[in-house]
Amino acid sequence: MNYKSRITLDIVFKVVFKATGYLVLALLGGIFAMLIYNSISFFLDVKPWDFFTGMEWAPTAKSPKYGMLPLIVSTTLVTFGAMLIAIPLGVGTASYIAIYAKPRVKNILKPTIEMLAAIPSVVIGFLGIVFLSPGIADLADLPNGLNALNGAILLAIMALPTIITVAEDAIHAVPNAYKEASYGVGANRWQTLRKVIIPAAAPGVITAIMLGVGRAIGETMTVLMVTGNAALMPTGMFDSVKTMTATIAIEMGEVPYETTHYYALYAIATVLFFMTLFANIVGEFFINRFRKYHAV
Repeated sequence: MNYKSRITLDIVFKVVFKATGYLVLALLGGIFAMLIYNSISFFLDVKPWDFFTGMEWAPTAKSPKYGMLPLIVSTTLVTFGAMLIAIPLGVGTASYIAIYAKPRVKNILKPTIEMLAAIPSVVIGFLGIVFLSPGIADLADLPNGLNALNGAILLAIMALPTIITVAEDAIHAVPNAYKEASYGVGANRWQTLRKVIIPAAAPGVITAIMLGVGRAIGETMTVLMVTGNAALMPTGMFDSVKTMTATIAIEMGEVPYETTHYYALYAIATVLFFMTLFANIVGEFFINRFRKYHAV
């Protein structure tokens, strides 16, 4: 291939890759514009204050109510509970694989964990109904175990492969010089992990946690199956809840087109979009702080 052909080929691929990058931005912008447009149509009929602070979600009642505060609280409760379980287990498992596990154990454990991500969410939800729900009901003396705790446990299981894989890569990427320097001043393996390796890998670990949060917030089928779908303000983890994703999945297929109820589901989706965006911005803020700290 002569020089002119190489230059032409380079220009062609540069244009193609640039176009794909702009296409992704255009798709994201189109989704955002669609959400905002339909949400505005909803807020022309319902006051934003009533929507965000209302305590009752009953869009099909004789006198419809569009209060989504219980949905926001339910989604936050289930996600927070899932992260309380998934973060220590995920980071701990990633640390074991990267630092303590022997090569043979690592070669078995890591692919097994990654395969967990391939299990369909409907299967995990079914297992939660069959096995986890009766146990929770017996433990708390409840009629059934379809509640926020059930959803949090299953979401934690679903978020674990992402957290473990990304966090393990971040921990493994810490230069050996850091470890050798720590061992050289007399630190043991645990002290090195806690005071040297984890802080050095903090940007990657935070990224793993934020990806886990995003997975938990956006999950639909599992929480739809195991949380009870009661659109009431929860008072604890043993209450049945209805998340925003479950609300959209249940009601979007049957709602009349271009009605207030129809536009209300778009408004919920917009709130969900901003919640996920906020979680990513917070994660990016702490990642940049740790990067600046290490740069100094």
